Amino acid sequence: MLVHINLRDNLHNHKTILILYEFVTLALDFPLIRVKTPMAQTPSNMIPLGTKAPDFTLVDAVSNKKVSLQEIRGEQGTVVMFICNHCPFVKHVNDEIVRLCNDYRVTGFGFVAISSNDAEKYPQDGPNKMWEVARKENYPFPYLYDETQEVAKAYDAACTPDFYLFDSELKLIYRGQLDNSRPGNGVPVNGRDLREALDNVLNNNPQRKNQKPSIGCNIKWKAEA
Repeated sequence: MLVHINLRDNLHNHKTILILYEFVTLALDFPLIRVKTPMAQTPSNMIPLGTKAPDFTLVDAVSNKKVSLQEIRGEQGTVVMFICNHCPFVKHVNDEIVRLCNDYRVTGFGFVAISSNDAEKYPQDGPNKMWEVARKENYPFPYLYDETQEVAKAYDAACTPDFYLFDSELKLIYRGQLDNSRPGNGVPVNGRDLREALDNVLNNNPQRKNQKPSIGCNIKWKAEA
């Protein structure tokens, strides 16, 4: 029996095998390219200037003692910061908020940080982890746990980090961003906006009107009952 060989088909198959071989070789030489998912960016709510600081008493994750607004308020003013452990935007500015606090607390300002995230869904933001972060970063301010999230709601906080500066009478004179730096944008972290606001208090200068909102991770709210 004669076997007919189609030379054209054989050549086509041979080329196909070569192309597949080259493709597999390239795939081995070049790992898959991972596309980074953009981080969620939530802005401050920018509550009205002049708002009176809502009072609070919360447990400090480091000392395990209750701390009130009245205890931490400063003669010149008070900075309230909403932060958390895991947010990349907070990690990006941790060193600067420590520097800024150390620079200005000696001039009469009080500082406090509050974490309001749902620790059940985000255990990395719970009190034990807050203690670890505060010790690691050498936080020079109380790091309070807002378990009920009532304080965050009272301040209309929306993101981490979120900054509020109150004057000596606990009236809001600045809210918004620390500076223009964000993770990956190449702008140095220098605390320019908040430092300017603090300096304005010390020098009896008016605060700028065009204050910019902070940008960060949204606060992880508990589900409504």
